[in-house]
Order: sequence, then structure tokens, then C-alpha cells
Amino acid sequence: MNILVADDENDIRNLVKLSLEENGYTVLTAKNGKEAWEILQTREVHLAILDVMMPVMDGFSLLRKIREHSTLPVIFLTARGDEFDKVLGLGLGADDYLVKPFSIAELTARVGAQLRRSNEYLSPKSKSDALITYGNLSVDKEKCCAYKDGNLLELGAKEYKLLLYFMEHPERVFTKRQLYQAVWDEDFYFDDNTIMVHISRIRNRIEDDPQKPKYLKTVRGIGYKLHYTGE
Repeated sequence: MNILVADDENDIRNLVKLSLEENGYTVLTAKNGKEAWEILQTREVHLAILDVMMPVMDGFSLLRKIREHSTLPVIFLTARGDEFDKVLGLGLGADDYLVKPFSIAELTARVGAQLRRSNEYLSPKSKSDALITYGNLSVDKEKCCAYKDGNLLELGAKEYKLLLYFMEHPERVFTKRQLYQAVWDEDFYFDDNTIMVHISRIRNRIEDDPQKPKYLKTVRGIGYKLHYTGE
């Protein structure tokens, strides 16, 4: 597995690179967003770890470019711990967010969790199980794509995985913690805002009016469920 680490701090890059290589990963490094983007254009990358505050091109700008073309799992690693920055990063399509100083063991665990989830959804499926439909929505698990009325939906990796999880369990109510554990594959960490941001982004893609959802319903005091109410 190839991991891209983009950070303008040499010590951080070297520490993360060494630790990930000790766990069997191949690590590509960049000291700014522009270098990272060039690597993404020329090398196969399975996960990216991005700093936010980088010269030439910052992490948020790089993530916007990535999400125009790819559902590559992205973890932000940054000194900016403000809730606004975290929500912004997740809203742009990041899959996880760690604030410096961080535990290298936790980062390695999160990398492994992201890759396990990514591999699960990218693994070959039988033709009979590859396509799921619900209302006017459909998910092609072989292509890792979702559609509404036959039109491709622009979803980040975690948004796609959340929608697929709902599509596989229609009418079932899930708490935010259950959704986080199912899609982020983590029991030791839970972020309420993360789920709300991703639910909001999914609604903006699948609903005619996100304020009056016909698919993804809020069950007050509990969580969410996929329940189609029709036109």
C-alpha cells in the first residue's frame, strides 16, 4: 500500500514515514500541496495524510482538487485544532482529522482502519450483489459509485460508504455512534460533528430539498434512517 504524507515540517514527515514503513507501507512524501498533487498525478496512492498549513498549496485546496476526481481516503494532520477548521476539513471530504501533537500509534491505527474500509468497499463483488436500488437511488458496489435517477452523484469516500450502509439497511434506524463505528471502523473514538457534516453533504446530493428530506430522515433523539416517502 502506498501512503502519501504531505507536511512542510521535516521532522513530522520523517517520523510518520519511518513509523508507517515499519508497519509495511510504502511512503511517498511531499513538503507542500503542489508537490503532493504532482505525486498523485504520477503514482498510485491508496491513502493521503495532509497537513493543512503548507506553502504553495494548503491542505484544504489540495483536498478540493483531489475530491474533483477521487474518493481516495484522506487524513488531515494539523496544528489547527479549532472546531471550525475540523468541520471545514470534513465538509470538504476528509475522512479523518488528527491534531498535533499526536500519537503516532493512533495515527497508524487510523491509517489501518481507513485502508481496511477502503479495501472492503473496493473488493470485487458478485454481479448479483453489485447493484442496490432504493427509490430513485442506486449504488454500484463494483464501481463504488452512487446514482440518483441514473445521474452520478459526487460523493466523498465516507459519504459513499455511509450511503451504501444505509442502502444495505433500508428502514433501519442507526445512532450516530453506530454509523461512526460501522463506517470509520473505530470503537475508541467518536465525533458527533463528523456524522452530522457527512449526513448534511449526502442530503445535499440526494434530496430535492435537503430541508425536507424524502430519503435520509432524522429520528429525533436517536439518529438517522433511510426511508423513502416518495414524490
